[in-house]
This record gives sequence, C-alpha cells and structure tokens, in this order.
Amino acid sequence: MNHILVIDDEQPILDIIQQVLMRFGYEVEVASDGKEGIQKFDKGRFDLVLTDLKMPEVDGIGVLRHIRKSARGLTPIIGFSGTPWLLKDSDFDIVFPKPFQLKDLVSAVQDLSAKSSSAAAQ
Repeated sequence: MNHILVIDDEQPILDIIQQVLMRFGYEVEVASDGKEGIQKFDKGRFDLVLTDLKMPEVDGIGVLRHIRKSARGLTPIIGFSGTPWLLKDSDFDIVFPKPFQLKDLVSAVQDLSAKSSSAAAQ
C-alpha cells in the first residue's frame, strides 16, 4: 500500500498529512474537495483514501459511497471529522475525530497496509 489519496477542503491539513505520509515512504496525492477526489480516484490507482467528512459540493459520505460502488469498492477508506459520532455506523474502515494525532494516523495507515499485504499474500 504505497499510493494514498487525501481529500480535505483545508489546505493546511492536506499539506501536513501529505508531508508526514511522504516521510514514511508513501506516494500521496491530494484533492481539495470531494468532487476532485472522486475524479482523481477514478483516474488513478490508490491503495488507500483518507477523506474529511464536511466539504463543499461532494462530502466525505459522497466520496465513500462512490468508492464503495466502484469496481475498486474494497479500497480502504479512513474518514475524519469534527463529528465522528455521525460516522459510527458508516462503511469507513477507520474514523478519526478531528483534531487527531498524526502518529495515530500513520499507525492506522501502517496497520491497513499490513492487513492488505497479508490478504494479498493468501
């Protein structure tokens, strides 16, 4: 799991997450809203998607639904939100409350990578 798509309408958050994940050896693309994120997902090959919940035009739930209905519907998705309780029964693989610790995010990415690698090996 090396190619990650990060979607958030707050540029500082995109920049920080991109920089941190790149330090850990991941290829990271960013999108500034859900519509752009869906377009990049459809055109690219991503091993993991991280998305904010509240964004203009297409929100994180819209991104989640689009990915789950696609041919690559099993792509792991991490959602983050200031209202994480709204995501409790969603189809996200992991949900982070904002604000979150970057070390926790990196650990979650590494855990999903390990699980994906194990499943691919079987």
